[in-house]
Amino acid sequence: MGGDFAPFEAKMRADGLGDAAVLAFKSAYEALCSGASGMIPESEIEPASGIPKLDDVKAEKVDPALLAKTVVVKLNGGLGTSMGLDYAKSLLIVKGADTFLDLTAKQIAGMRESLGSNLRFLLMNSFATSADTMAFFAAKYPALRVEEFVQNKVPKIDTETLVPALWPAKPSVEWCPPGHGDLYAALVGSGKLDALLADGVKYMFVSNSDNLGATLDVKLLQYFAASGAPFMMECCERTANDKKGGHLAVMKKGGQLLLREAAQCPDEDEAKFQDITVHKYFNTNNLWIDIEALKALLEASGGIVPLPMIKNKKTVDPKDDSSTKVYQLETAMGAAIESFKGATAIVVPRTRFAPVKKCNDLLLLRSDAYVVEEAIPVLATTPAPVVSLDSKKYKLVQQLEASLLGAPSLKGCSKLKITGEVRMSSKNVFKGDVTIINESDEPKTLPPGVYENATVDLTAAPGLGPLKVTKVKTAPIDGQKPGTSGLRKKTKVFVEGLYLHNFVQATFAALKTAGSDVANETLVIGGDGRYYNDKAIQIIVKIAVANGVRRIWIAKDGIASTPALSAIIRERGPVWQKAFGAFLLTASHNPGGPDEDFGIKYNCENGGPAPEKLTDLIYKNTQTIQAVEMCEAFPDVDISVLGETKVAATDGSAMACVQVVDGIKPHIDLLSTVFDFDAIKKTLLSRPDFTMVFDAMSGVTGPYAKALFVDALGLPESTCVNATPLEDFGGHHADPNLTYAVDLTKKMGVDRTGRAVEAADDVPSFGAASDGDGDRNMILGTKFFVTPSDSLAVLAANSDAIPFFKAQGGLKAVARSMPTSGAVDLVAAKLNLSLFETPTGWKYFGNLMDSKALFKGVDYTPLLCGEESFGTGSDHVREKDGLWAVLAWLAVLTEANKTPGAPLVTVESIVKQHWAIYGRNYYCRYDYEGVDKARATEMMAMMTAATPENTGKTIGSYTIATADVFGYVDPVDGSVSKNQGIRFLMADGSRIVFRLSGTAGSGATVRLYLEKYEPTVFDKHVSEVVGELVDIALQLSKLKEYTGRDEPTVIT
Repeated sequence: MGGDFAPFEAKMRADGLGDAAVLAFKSAYEALCSGASGMIPESEIEPASGIPKLDDVKAEKVDPALLAKTVVVKLNGGLGTSMGLDYAKSLLIVKGADTFLDLTAKQIAGMRESLGSNLRFLLMNSFATSADTMAFFAAKYPALRVEEFVQNKVPKIDTETLVPALWPAKPSVEWCPPGHGDLYAALVGSGKLDALLADGVKYMFVSNSDNLGATLDVKLLQYFAASGAPFMMECCERTANDKKGGHLAVMKKGGQLLLREAAQCPDEDEAKFQDITVHKYFNTNNLWIDIEALKALLEASGGIVPLPMIKNKKTVDPKDDSSTKVYQLETAMGAAIESFKGATAIVVPRTRFAPVKKCNDLLLLRSDAYVVEEAIPVLATTPAPVVSLDSKKYKLVQQLEASLLGAPSLKGCSKLKITGEVRMSSKNVFKGDVTIINESDEPKTLPPGVYENATVDLTAAPGLGPLKVTKVKTAPIDGQKPGTSGLRKKTKVFVEGLYLHNFVQATFAALKTAGSDVANETLVIGGDGRYYNDKAIQIIVKIAVANGVRRIWIAKDGIASTPALSAIIRERGPVWQKAFGAFLLTASHNPGGPDEDFGIKYNCENGGPAPEKLTDLIYKNTQTIQAVEMCEAFPDVDISVLGETKVAATDGSAMACVQVVDGIKPHIDLLSTVFDFDAIKKTLLSRPDFTMVFDAMSGVTGPYAKALFVDALGLPESTCVNATPLEDFGGHHADPNLTYAVDLTKKMGVDRTGRAVEAADDVPSFGAASDGDGDRNMILGTKFFVTPSDSLAVLAANSDAIPFFKAQGGLKAVARSMPTSGAVDLVAAKLNLSLFETPTGWKYFGNLMDSKALFKGVDYTPLLCGEESFGTGSDHVREKDGLWAVLAWLAVLTEANKTPGAPLVTVESIVKQHWAIYGRNYYCRYDYEGVDKARATEMMAMMTAATPENTGKTIGSYTIATADVFGYVDPVDGSVSKNQGIRFLMADGSRIVFRLSGTAGSGATVRLYLEKYEPTVFDKHVSEVVGELVDIALQLSKLKEYTGRDEPTVIT
């Protein structure tokens, strides 16, 4: 069998794998090509015998010096895919609220305290588990100072050609883990082996992270150290349950101990392999290694630990049986026992081997058959109950958890057998030998009670009725990656097939992975009232109930603005009903209707948009989804009437409650605590020379505006225009800017460029608008437009006019998105405020707001933040808030007009006074909407590649001091966001910025931002100031060449 390793080495090197990984895989590949089968026939071995037992070892006094020379290593590379997990298996909850990692952390902390030693602790993570695992320890157990090294990966091998297998449709499946035998190569390649040796470490104890019985036993450590052996394997005596697993044996030639795995046993020897009277011991995968001896072995063996190759036949895509046939080569770390001369083994009690490989094990561990003593699960009864769950119904963790309403009692049980899908609870007590049967096609609930030496047939028992879960077959649908504002597409896309269903199901799967308590907390649903909202709400309810949600709040008529929904999540009680999150049905400012846009996004329990970690997981789930879970018989809910609908299962085992709630009042109530409504009414709104108008643009904000401006502040109803929400926004683009808010700009006396229309008369003193979902705002004075960037800066400079800020000791920090002008930066510098420049997306501001509360970091609140795209807000909610911004301006105007009898201080005069103090940042944005996405992406790639050569270049009267691609390291959670826009930073402080927007329903929007600072010149129109910058931007981007556009769609 031939073979060329060069393509494999090239592929591994290109992916950043080092010498140790390449050498180890080369050894396995050469074994494959040599024709080695990897088999160990019975004729070449003898049963292992005479293995000493730990029970016979005498305990010695702990030697502190020995502990100082010891490191504990947990293998944590597995995702638990055989149990249906797609995250680190060690993050699975196994006992109470504790995961494997919680208990491991408590074990290490307990050993350090009891032994009086700062015991070293290392994790071997994989590329798939590293980020989640280290984030877990950083958040929950920072004092442990956990170290890691990362397992390698290796290419899969085409069985026909013995070259690297290729699968362009999904390149990630071309790689596989090399087995835990990679421990040795990973230690070397990461530099950890040499680092440990340099620190005086000599002894390493290694075990799997899912084996909570494998703790550092001081007696074992002393025994191993005293033996002088280079390597020691912990073994247990095999039982009938262990007959299919690997076993310890002795080579006839040389007498060396070896490990034989099932994959290494020829078919003709299987009977002997499984005979536990012949081969009596199995490997627990708890190993003791003298790392000085390991270093010597590596040096003597050319940099590798010689390990038998294990060949597994698979398909390159494990979920596609028709894909290319491949070999996956792996090695077992225990097999190193045959490479260390003088290696030994010891028989340990079964308590040191308690892994969770199947749902049988998980149910047993979660039950009262185990108790936790000093973070170690200990059997409360011996022998352990034998649990046999239906392998088809309980193969996956999700299947088990869907059937458990609390773990049943097993401590008095000898054997439990479940056939079919049976729902059990903590009110079920099993004693003796119990069998439960359900041969029907739906789950059946076992009634509460004690079951002793009984067989119970539930086949004919009542089922769940309207709460019965149907698994609707589906398949992945392309293009479901959420952007910064959720998932937006044309309405026709959402309506077709299971597009919406897939995304919602993928979200619930992600939430369960992330640990959200969907069963005991509340889901909130609301939207901006656009076309298809009503039908989408009913679909989400049916999917939510099927996924275990038992309480849902729906905003009346489905109407809830984005900031209001954030307020409901955060503020609505009682505490025991708190929300775990919400689905927002909105495409924000995008047009609505059957031929326009629809959108959905998920907000978390803090009221803010889902973080990138969660949206990435949602997207990953959309790529592998196979079924949507729905309660198809669950009745539709009348969302036009306030009230509660309770739907019970036919068998009485469960109930779901859907409550239609007021989506308006909680937001208005919250705003009344942020601002002084009485002062605004008495000081400003009562003035005869002050008038205002608010344009809701036929979006969701209309009812809120009436409740706020008319009912709460006493203004006439005529104040609110376009205040009835329409599912197509009246055929308009509900985006509050100079191009689309034409009713407001006409009334306020400005044109689409922001210039005053001198002929306009009867112009109000103050005008504002909000968008389709109520989170954006536009502010105008009489014949005067306030740019969003200036609005943010003015509010920062006058923040004490807002009681929410002043009562907390004053504004502490400001944040802006990178494309937003630097006007607020000047205020921050003068007032000594913390300043943050973030990527576009409110979730980045949310992290800053929650720095102390959720991340135990610096408290940056009260915080003011804003985006140039007409978004402004504070930490009262976790979304931008259009009405908040309007009230903030009214509060500033109120403060400026406190002197009785004085002329009205106008919006224009406040802004111009601000410029006189801080200078003016001339700023505008060009939007090129609906351009070809591929061409726009090519244009951005071209500019990215040209950043080095553009840095230092002089064009016209400007010199580019820096051309770069903006990236952001979150100061709160350390997450990194790359490729957030291309910047051209001029030597005089001017800026040109390009971004691709992810908020459009189709095509792409190229956004071009232009900024020039003038310290003394305030009276020019922005187009007069940035004209040359526009020409330079078009030259640098070749925008017309790439997009075919001569003019922008919108100029702001």
